[in-house]
Amino acid sequence: MKAELKRLLAARRKLHIEEPGRVPAAVLVPVYEDGGHYHIVFIRRTQMVKTHKGQISFPGGARETYDRTLQDTAVRESAEEIGLQPEDIEVLGELDDELTTTSNYVVTPFVAVMPWPYRFVINAGEVDEVITIPIRSLLEKGCLVPATEMLDGTVIDSYAYRYGGHFIWGATARILYEFLNIIGAIQGTMP
Repeated sequence: MKAELKRLLAARRKLHIEEPGRVPAAVLVPVYEDGGHYHIVFIRRTQMVKTHKGQISFPGGARETYDRTLQDTAVRESAEEIGLQPEDIEVLGELDDELTTTSNYVVTPFVAVMPWPYRFVINAGEVDEVITIPIRSLLEKGCLVPATEMLDGTVIDSYAYRYGGHFIWGATARILYEFLNIIGAIQGTMP
């Protein structure tokens, strides 16, 4: 799956969003294989963070001046939030930029593979829990539900995911939707 996913990500024409006044940010979409099935790592943010309190998201955050690239931002933030070390991942490519609706970010997502099992080191000030979800469960009927969001005063159609008592919405759900559509292109080769 890794080689095919890397090829598909590289072959896509990526949507870059440049909007003055929005804060550049990046997230990592960590994927691992366990028992012949692929999973995605999410986090639940604490109530102590500045934005996105209590929401399920991918590890990541705002770009700092010392980050050379947005990929550096995603990798650095993942290490800071859940202890996912740069030497333990392989970034396969990027997905389309997404705007957040409850904050002022333009988010660039990077897909990476990681080893499993992994000993996460959670930053308790930012992360309440690490959540892992099998990709096949996210693709099951009924997991994806239609949703709407308000973006700059306009209602937009969106997506949300329900899984095991978790509710994934907003930019995270839109990033996940795009990623799962790409996975759908190789689903025949993936458990």
